[in-house]
Amino acid sequence: MTYSPNFVPEGGNVSHPAITLGAGVPFQDLYKFADMNNVTIVGGYAQTIAASGGWVMGGGHSILSPVFGLGVDRVLQFRIVTPDGQIRVVNEFQNPDLFWALRGGGGGTFGVVLESTMLVEPQMKLQVASIHFTQTRQNAGPFLEILVEQALKWSREGWGGHMSPSGLINVNPLLTLEQAKQSMQPAVDFALSQNGTVVIEELPSWQTFFSKYVLAAESAIGAPTILGTRLIPAQNFASDDGKASLVKIFTTMFNEFNTSINAILGTPFLFNSTEGATSVTPAWRKSIWHLGFHGVWTYNATVEDIRSQYELVSNINQMLRDITPGSGAYFNEGDVHEPAHEQSFWGDNYPALLEIKRKYDPYGLLDCWQCVGWKGPEDERYACYL
Repeated sequence: MTYSPNFVPEGGNVSHPAITLGAGVPFQDLYKFADMNNVTIVGGYAQTIAASGGWVMGGGHSILSPVFGLGVDRVLQFRIVTPDGQIRVVNEFQNPDLFWALRGGGGGTFGVVLESTMLVEPQMKLQVASIHFTQTRQNAGPFLEILVEQALKWSREGWGGHMSPSGLINVNPLLTLEQAKQSMQPAVDFALSQNGTVVIEELPSWQTFFSKYVLAAESAIGAPTILGTRLIPAQNFASDDGKASLVKIFTTMFNEFNTSINAILGTPFLFNSTEGATSVTPAWRKSIWHLGFHGVWTYNATVEDIRSQYELVSNINQMLRDITPGSGAYFNEGDVHEPAHEQSFWGDNYPALLEIKRKYDPYGLLDCWQCVGWKGPEDERYACYL
């Protein structure tokens, strides 16, 4: 990793503060390095995610993304090996079509990234709201109503974070501590009425927040799981009917299907982006929640048990698609059986992505499930998808 306060992309003439990192660098190391250089890099919420890989190329988001943009908005340059064996510098000035494709078109598709260079921000103070209580069938619904009711307001104020029927952990780089307390008062009052815990504090840096709240909460081991995802547009929160539909589905998810809900304030809601500058689905720019959920099974589950969880996730996703027509999904965490996945993951960008794929990988050397130019599910490598 190298930090440059005046990085100039090859072929360009404007400098930017940036960090250049190799393909295998995980966020836990990148955050420490950025902190050592008194800067902030926008990245993922888990320590082992590789910053230059599928996270950024698949539209990776951050709880700082509402203010500072998605990962694709912050990449200045890639160095990549394309399927023809050529090492290429890819940026706004060299191979600009590939630069556009790599910023949202998905990992494992256009080549092998060797390194990336990402824009950084100065080290910043963050207001943190950590609000939690014991979830029951009686209190989860009312708290979700609060989250839905406050969604637009919190997004306009710059909050990012993770919210569930049992609480939230949100951060804000724009408000003062007093403003943050006032903003979070509805959630605070509810949590205290449920004998919950509330911490609203100012921390000096992202690294301080990450160490205190993220690393301390990560599980030591993983679990068998299948993911689902949907981007929830701002318009769904703008009317009483829209909000009621969301609460109804969320209540069904945890009361009837016993499914976890993770509402992520991670869309670039306040970020001033140029339309069409990246290849992620435009739905990212119109949404305020990235809603994630999952099905799980035990280590000794039968094939039928596992298949039932796949079906559960797909059925819930369809409920969300029905109330968010024209929106999309996060490629990196998409439903394995996402229908019309080209439209869900990339929207109207897909035809151009496919053309670029055929230009740089004409023989389809690189292929993965529901990626751009995917050859289909018949290949034996995909037999694990039930």
